[in-house]
Amino acid sequence: MKIKCKYVEALKGASSFLEGQGKEGYLAEYMLIERQGWNKTELVSKLRQDMPESIYDVWQQDLKKVCEGIPPQYIIGSCEFFGRRFKVTEATLIPRPETEELVEACLVDNKSTSGLKVLDIGTGTGAIGLTLKHEVPSWDVTAIDISSEALAVAKKNKLEFGLDVRLVEGDLIEPVQTETFDIIVSNPPYIAEDEWDVMDESVREHEPKLALFAPNKGLEIYQRLAKSLPSVTHEKSKIYLEIGYLQGEAVVNLFKKAFPKHNVRCYKDFFGQDRMVIVTPI
Repeated sequence: MKIKCKYVEALKGASSFLEGQGKEGYLAEYMLIERQGWNKTELVSKLRQDMPESIYDVWQQDLKKVCEGIPPQYIIGSCEFFGRRFKVTEATLIPRPETEELVEACLVDNKSTSGLKVLDIGTGTGAIGLTLKHEVPSWDVTAIDISSEALAVAKKNKLEFGLDVRLVEGDLIEPVQTETFDIIVSNPPYIAEDEWDVMDESVREHEPKLALFAPNKGLEIYQRLAKSLPSVTHEKSKIYLEIGYLQGEAVVNLFKKAFPKHNVRCYKDFFGQDRMVIVTPI
């Protein structure tokens, strides 16, 4: 049977349906735009047109998966980050706006300095390392992840953008422990295991636990980084870390002890939550 409804009617019905399923109604529009590769203006121009059956059928399958709790980015297979579209799979975390703020902080501090050697620890999709390389082509960027599946996604993004970033498999700094870096950036696993019950179900059930959870109330990776990073940095190196919103004081204290000759400060995100710890020379 061919679909006779117009886009505006289909969107209204789908939005109401999603809300009835306990999902956000805006996802009806989001999934349509993302799947078709449109922007909002293109969608508005089509609202009074009939929706083709081919588009409707795919859209309905996408909305069914949304109702099953699958994150929209995994359904589409990509996610916007810092103005570029990155491939994502369930082997990688979905890049988030808070991480864009981490990248922005690094760029604001250092973009005018060419030729820096940069390390992205726990790269996942490659969002941080590839974005930094794109914004400052003269930087020598290395991106590490312990997951070979995540690195395979990062490699696809690297090839898509045509960026010369070294991708290395390994645990934290282990593969590069004989090198020295000017900038280290990381969005490591930092969710405490006892936060499982309060997490969004779609995150809990679909995003990789290896990239989400850390022992010791989510602090273990920061503890390991505080211990190991002095060996791959110098007196003028800078470190940029994303943290959980309740971890500011603990992570600051860890890095003050590890880097007594550096400033160690916690910064808030757009929502006013502690989100970054930045280590800079005095």
